[in-house]
Amino acid sequence: MAVADQAVKALIVRVLPPSASVVVLPGVFSITHVQNPGVAFGLLSGIPPVAAALVALTLFFLVLYNRGRWLRTRAAAGGFALMAGGACGNLLDRARLGHVVDYLDLHVWPVFNLADVAIVVGAGLLMLVMAREGRQAQSRR
Repeated sequence: MAVADQAVKALIVRVLPPSASVVVLPGVFSITHVQNPGVAFGLLSGIPPVAAALVALTLFFLVLYNRGRWLRTRAAAGGFALMAGGACGNLLDRARLGHVVDYLDLHVWPVFNLADVAIVVGAGLLMLVMAREGRQAQSRR
């Protein structure tokens, strides 16, 4: 995931200058080059890059710490892998550039990237697995 994310970001950086946009579906979807110095969706953009990286690393290690619970099924392992790959992709940007390259612009949501999609889909898979495990545990009582 991190490799695909970095490849797409490299293409965006090479083809589009910062703040430039290419309309794909008018009013619905554009490719917009944004340099995100903040954490998620540009939040906390005034904090230093080191602090943002520390926040991201802390969240990553919290997820890693609980991985034993999440690696029991293929769906959980896939969710964990997506989250880890997405986090690595964005952390690589922070380490190399001091900001994250975002480019997917739905016009109703802050601009995001493939790594963000992987993180959200992975978290969703983990939540589904945990909900299913919770229901199974309750039915055994």
